[in-house]
Amino acid sequence: MQNLTLTNQSVKDITTKPVISVNKLNHYFGKGSLRKQVLFDINLQINAGEIVLLTGPSGSGKTTLLTLLGGLRSAEEGSLKILGQEMAGASKNQLTKVRCQIGYIFQAHNLMKFLTAKENVRMSLELHDEKLKQDMDAIAISMLEKVGLGDRVNYYAENLSGGQKQRVAIARALVSHPKIVLADEPTAALDKKSGRDVVELMYKLAKEQGITILLVTHDNRILDIADRILYMEDGCLVDDGIDVTTKMH
Repeated sequence: MQNLTLTNQSVKDITTKPVISVNKLNHYFGKGSLRKQVLFDINLQINAGEIVLLTGPSGSGKTTLLTLLGGLRSAEEGSLKILGQEMAGASKNQLTKVRCQIGYIFQAHNLMKFLTAKENVRMSLELHDEKLKQDMDAIAISMLEKVGLGDRVNYYAENLSGGQKQRVAIARALVSHPKIVLADEPTAALDKKSGRDVVELMYKLAKEQGITILLVTHDNRILDIADRILYMEDGCLVDDGIDVTTKMH
């Protein structure tokens, strides 16, 4: 991991424009007497090319915030701008356009069991009109080769290990060159080596493509990939980001 220090420093030097900008964001679950506030006055900016980790206890609101940032839930109170688009009050068409520029990686790989690795990755390309005229099979295979699965392109999920399934999920998330990748506990179901391999792979590919990553994790073993670490507790961001560049080794 010695090469990460210079890469992180270069990112700090060139990133000035936020791709995620959150101001006084509140969120609630339920209605009427059952309505409960789960996010409180969230303020956050993440710049292009940054890798930011979001940590904190279970139930602190990390996944809820991630789904709001990904346009998977509607923002209710406050301002939430993703790639310049205000998500609060956005139309379905506007939300769809934003979601098409975001890659998602979850704890469960969420692969389609009836599709091969290549077909799972290709499915992501089919969401983009400009990709339909290209050789999507070749693009999918190339991305699977980059994640070390060139010999598994025609394998179904049941014939892949946990680490290999997560690699397919990474390939699927990155193949369309999204501007942002949101990852929710991508190493939780993996052993130490597989988990480390997965995040290093995400790091490498994201830096090559200039992608912003926000990754929710409880895994203390991967904190050194971050440019910043955010800490969340009881629905609040209690630390707006520890700069870890100087702590890299």
